[in-house]
Amino acid sequence: EQLVESGGGLVQAGGSLTLSCAASGITFRDTAIGWFRQAPGKERERVSCVENWDRTTHYADSVKGRFTISSDYAKKTVYLRMNSLKPEDTAVYFCAAGHYSDCQPSEYWGQGTQVTVSS
Repeated sequence: EQLVESGGGLVQAGGSLTLSCAASGITFRDTAIGWFRQAPGKERERVSCVENWDRTTHYADSVKGRFTISSDYAKKTVYLRMNSLKPEDTAVYFCAAGHYSDCQPSEYWGQGTQVTVSS
């Protein structure tokens, strides 16, 4: 089982980024795949999750209306489109996968990708 993230980087406040999580070694349609983030000195936070068995999505209140999660079954890839980025969105973003609702708990984790939003 492997999750590989990409798409992080540096962006100005108000800008956009799209993160990608490519999954291998798992039955994609049976998994919930999501994004968590951790900023320095803060606890890890669940940002968003998509349950691929029925496409149910979940979002943290702090990102609702700004972030959109989606799945491409053919590519076994989950995307997180992040719009209207704020400095407080700065964190390491981790892709995670598992078999439970709202990605909690998740069993498999990627290495993480840094997102930095400048003011």
